[in-house]
Amino acid sequence: MGIIRAEKLSFEYTKFTEDGNIESVNRAVDNVDLDVKKGDFIAILGHNGSGKSTLAKHINAILLPTEGALYVDGKDTRDESSLWDIRQEAGMVFQNPDNQIIGSVVEEDVGFGPENMGIPSKEIWERVEESLKAVGMWEYRTNSPNKLSGGQKQRVAIAGVVAMHPKCIVLDEPTAMLDPNGRKEVIRTVRALNDVEEVTVILITHYMEEVIYADKIIVMDEGKIVMQGTPREIFSQVDTLKKYRLDVPQATLLAHELRNAGVALPECILSVKELVDELCQLK
Repeated sequence: MGIIRAEKLSFEYTKFTEDGNIESVNRAVDNVDLDVKKGDFIAILGHNGSGKSTLAKHINAILLPTEGALYVDGKDTRDESSLWDIRQEAGMVFQNPDNQIIGSVVEEDVGFGPENMGIPSKEIWERVEESLKAVGMWEYRTNSPNKLSGGQKQRVAIAGVVAMHPKCIVLDEPTAMLDPNGRKEVIRTVRALNDVEEVTVILITHYMEEVIYADKIIVMDEGKIVMQGTPREIFSQVDTLKKYRLDVPQATLLAHELRNAGVALPECILSVKELVDELCQLK
């Protein structure tokens, strides 16, 4: 059984009129089945309103299913007695790190989660050091978060989650507010946590270049999972992705156009390096 498992999961947002009658019902997640294995790196794609962020909020039990069920390491998110354990096992990182950082010093902020868990002081500081080193922010431990760049703040927010020793980290568009360098910093950090620490990662994003190293990509549209497969399998279907209002990595798109123009390139090139290597072989 996977560490994250959804069974026929559905969620509805209900809007009420001022007099308490139902005005509208929006089925944001619709009959989703999902199975994420320990150590997986899963990327979830979809245009705005596709349901990807709503699905993410179920993994941390911020939202509970209208129908169906979601299990985190075998625990049902609808079971109130498991809520604390679920939120320790599935850490959440949001778009804006300023909404997640509360300490006036980096190391104090990172230690806040373990302290609330009742971890002994000696182990808290061990976890702070371990997690800050894991995200490359140890040298900034005595800095004020206010003096950090956006990318650095997001890495501190990730360290705060890592310090709680979760089995899974859910990142809901963690680079949406960052510049290109900040995005690279954060994604490099996430990949290292997955590769080295073997933390299960679920990344929700709309930047296609961020997901080419994922084990599996899930595409959502109108609350449903409409595509799933490896990055190469998904990005080889350029026209289908366009139908769902999604792009592909720039290198993939350029290779696709060149192939349509008669250049003998293989299907689904994912990176600039791959494209350059293939073009050099043609010469």
